[in-house]
Amino acid sequence: MESTLVALAGTTIAVVGTLLAPVLSQRLLSRAQSDQFERQERAADAQWAREQRVAERDKRRECYVAANAGYRRYRVELMNHLWRVHKGEVTPVARAALDDARHTMHGAFAEAQMAASDPVLAELDAMAVTLARAYDRVMRLEEADTSSEEVFEEIRVMLLRANDQWIGMRAVMRADLGVPGRAGPREAGP
Repeated sequence: MESTLVALAGTTIAVVGTLLAPVLSQRLLSRAQSDQFERQERAADAQWAREQRVAERDKRRECYVAANAGYRRYRVELMNHLWRVHKGEVTPVARAALDDARHTMHGAFAEAQMAASDPVLAELDAMAVTLARAYDRVMRLEEADTSSEEVFEEIRVMLLRANDQWIGMRAVMRADLGVPGRAGPREAGP
């Protein structure tokens, strides 16, 4: 009888194992598929985040390029206009070129305000203030009856210093974009 019970117990275990095998394998397969789905979802999320960072950096780069070009052009036009005022050669065409450069810079600044990082925005703000002061001084000099050599020289020096400020602004933009710095003529050490 004992051997019958052992046989019955063995058969029962075999039948239960046969019946439970599909259920257990289905649960294991389901868990494996769930884990795989979660890994794929995390990978997709990571890919999306990378693409967002790249798109954001590209947008900032475009804004910085436009701001860099706009500020530089405006400073150059201010310097040209200063020389025209000093020589008494201001024309409507020259005035229009200055106004166009000024409006282009303001447009680039407005766009950059929506995309620039705080350090870059601080540099853009400071440069805008410097150029606004220079513009005001050039316009006052243009409206004066006589051109003062001393005032002309002060404004010229102000605009030359604005070039150094522009170089610093450009360096902050490059750093914000992760572009490695390179020593230029004014940035090189002794």
